[in-house]
Amino acid sequence: MQPADTLISARWIVPVAPRGAVLEDHALVVADGRIVDLLPRREAAARYRAAEQVSLPTHALIPGLVNAHTHAAMTLFRGLADDLDLWTWLNQHIWPAETKWIDEAFVRDGTGLAAAEMLRGGTTCFNDMYFYPEVAGQVASDAGMRIVTGLIALDFPTGWAEGPDRYLEKGIEVHERFEDDPLVRSAWAPHSPYTVSDGPLERIRELAAELDIPVHIHLHETAHEVESARAENGERPLERLERLGLLGPRLIAVHMTQLEDGDFDHLAERGAHVVHCPESNLKLASGLCPVGALLRAGASVAIGTDGAASNNDLSMFGEMRTASLLAKSVAGDPSVLPAAQALEVATLGGARALGMEGSIGSLEAGKDADAVAIDLSPPETSPVYHPISQIVYSASTHQVSDVWVAGRRVLEDRRLLTIDEAAVRARAEEWRRRIASGA
Repeated sequence: MQPADTLISARWIVPVAPRGAVLEDHALVVADGRIVDLLPRREAAARYRAAEQVSLPTHALIPGLVNAHTHAAMTLFRGLADDLDLWTWLNQHIWPAETKWIDEAFVRDGTGLAAAEMLRGGTTCFNDMYFYPEVAGQVASDAGMRIVTGLIALDFPTGWAEGPDRYLEKGIEVHERFEDDPLVRSAWAPHSPYTVSDGPLERIRELAAELDIPVHIHLHETAHEVESARAENGERPLERLERLGLLGPRLIAVHMTQLEDGDFDHLAERGAHVVHCPESNLKLASGLCPVGALLRAGASVAIGTDGAASNNDLSMFGEMRTASLLAKSVAGDPSVLPAAQALEVATLGGARALGMEGSIGSLEAGKDADAVAIDLSPPETSPVYHPISQIVYSASTHQVSDVWVAGRRVLEDRRLLTIDEAAVRARAEEWRRRIASGA
């Protein structure tokens, strides 16, 4: 018998690749943090001698969910300013609050709260954009989960950096700090075309190529953004990024609610990645991303939650369901973004956007063992005719029982193993008291 570290047997295993596959009574075999085999349970028991055996008789096992756009620390602003349009929300509430409160401690505690929420919800990797990315990277690494920490860039000074040059200098320092951490990667994160001018964007394009990392940016989030850009310089933000040489496989374009007919094929041809944040866009009434048209054109699509201050949760289950239902309604076609494709977009789609499809996003031999167990036995998901449909249309984060990242169990029977949940909640409550009182 061959040695292994862990053998996980489940009622159903949904590998995601190939799309729609469901393997009944199979086992995932893990050694040294990687998947070494995926085969029928009885064959696995006969072939492998595992140090740990996990039996999940009522569960579906899926790849770890990839949240492709977050502002993790903003969990501490959850519910602070609801039911407002984006510009009022940003200008009158969020940016003033950030100016007053954001520091290393805020980012540490907010990211810790977000990490606890995401791991309990089956998210094993997140693509973050916020201040103090070195703090967010360390928090995620300590929690045993993956992060692509955003090297934020803006034209104006903040508590993290004094101006464009310093943002880039500090970004390089953060990237180099985590080069040897297998759980932490980085991406340039210019906030948006309306907050970053041409010079810094051109330098970011050069640095992204030098460091071989993505560029993560809000783009075409609202009609106001696009109309203002046209009025100011005669070109849409997407056209401006193309002129600056940023429209290509490194680009992670978030929101993209304002697209024209020619954009779909163009984005596909350039290999750019679109991150759809359906619930945040709906809540802020920012617009609707035409996901069906993008997918038909062959464009790369991932899903993100955005920050908890505008969503107001970090549930990828909610995003999958909303994305699928919304895509059907926008297209007027119930066959658009079916359950299996929605699950793929939330896992392998996110991995592709982050340049990590070779190691995560699906349960395949040779990939890292990032896996999530979902109990489908509760009334809310019974009976089970099609496990993938139940996962996308019926299941919730509360049915996630166990989570592994690189073969390490970080959630066991709903209990976090790498995060002190009580301490995280206590720090969040202390921040609530401070922010609410203004002290």
